[in-house]
Formats: sequence, structure tokens, C-alpha cells
Amino acid sequence: MKNRLQTLMEKGSKPLLSIYYTAGFPTLDATISLAEFLEQQGVDSLEIGFPFSDPLADGPLIQASSSQAIENGMTLSVLFEQLKNLRDRVTIPVVLMGYLNPVLQMGEIAFLEACAQVGVDGVLLPDLPLDYFEKNLKIHYDRLGIAPIFLITPETAEARIREIDRLSEGFMYQVASNSITGSEASLTAQTAYFERIAAMQLRNPCLTGFGIHNRETFELATTYSRGAIVGSAFIKQLQAQEGDWEKLVPFLNQFRNKELIL
Repeated sequence: MKNRLQTLMEKGSKPLLSIYYTAGFPTLDATISLAEFLEQQGVDSLEIGFPFSDPLADGPLIQASSSQAIENGMTLSVLFEQLKNLRDRVTIPVVLMGYLNPVLQMGEIAFLEACAQVGVDGVLLPDLPLDYFEKNLKIHYDRLGIAPIFLITPETAEARIREIDRLSEGFMYQVASNSITGSEASLTAQTAYFERIAAMQLRNPCLTGFGIHNRETFELATTYSRGAIVGSAFIKQLQAQEGDWEKLVPFLNQFRNKELIL
């Protein structure tokens, strides 16, 4: 049975907009209300990060949001308590993104079962080894209807990409550059990489992330992929608006090409 994430990827052809934000930021109780607001603004899917003190690929903005969330009291147990009401208020797909250490502390199976119970559609753990996933966790992802999401980068070999494609469900996260999140380096230099991935005719669609910060980068990324993920640029806006989320509307509208002055 397909979950919300897989259904979204197969629905229509418009470029999909996914927004990343950190659970418990800017305030501990913002997680669900922010998700609800983003759905109301036409966002197609959400990537909610659970904070960790030693992230691998996060840039300064997301690291700072994670530190603030931890200071606010966010933990995995707190997050799952907040997410109990998720599906009463939010209908779009939700992916949880984080690192393996907190999951191991909670227990991998307990974590996945909690995800299924609250209506999480996919999980992205950048430091989860692919072979470990296949041998130990794939059966539980399948049993619970949770899509495993993995990263591919400009340096990922074709054989590895095809292996990731075989084990993924929903979508693959196409990292746009070799830098950390939040980089505003030109994506134009990655055109050959995007074309190479598109030409492989993979089973899963790609969503492109890292460096998507305005209409231009969104359009370039979605020329070659099913959609794009806006993370650090959104965190920056969220931080600046100090709780007045209506001020986020012009930023979000640019990705939908709505005529509002930024």
C-alpha cells in the first residue's frame, strides 16, 4: 500500500516544494502549528529535523536552529508526543530527518513504530549505512509502511546510485553540491550532474536540496528533478520573523511564482 509520500510523487507534474525546519525551533511548541501553516501556504511536503548535537552535513543556520531546539527542550520523546496530533491537523507528507545516534538511543524499531503511529511517511538518516539498513531495518520499514530516504551526491558512483534507488521508496534526496547545507554557490555548475542523474531513468524520483534559496535556484533544480527542498533559507527567514509567520508568505510564494513583492 502506498503512503502519502509515494502518492504525492506520482500525482501531477508540477514541481514539488518541500520545506525543511527543525522541530522545537524557534520555540519548543512550534512544531505542529508551523507544519499546519506551511500546508496552508501550499507546501507539498515537510521535512522535520530532530536536533542532534553533532550533525554531519548541516551548515551554520541549521546547526544553530538545532542548538536552540535542544536548549528549548526538544528530544525525540518530546517530538513524538507533539506529533500525536499531527494527522488531525496536517494532511501532506512528512519526512523525519536526523542522525542515527538519537535513534539508537531510543531503539531503532521503537523509533520506526513511533513514526508509523503518528503518521510519519518517510525517514532520512544521512549516517545510516546502506548495508546495515538492508540487513536489519528494511523489513521493518516495509512492515510499517515508512519510506526510507537516502542521499545521492555529485560524487556518488552510478552503481551506488542504482543500489540506493533499489532500496529507496518515495524519493531520493539529490544533494546539489558537495558543500554543507546553506551554501549559495551557483547550481549552474551542477547541470551536468543533474542531467546525468535524470538520464539514468531511476525507479524513484529525486528531490533536490542544498543551496535552494530563491526562485532561480528552485527552477533550475526542478528542471531536472521532481521537486526541491528549501531548508537553510527557510530557517533564516523563520529566525528573522520572530514568530510572525504571516511575514513568511512572500518568501514561500516565490517558489510558487506568485506575484508578491519580496
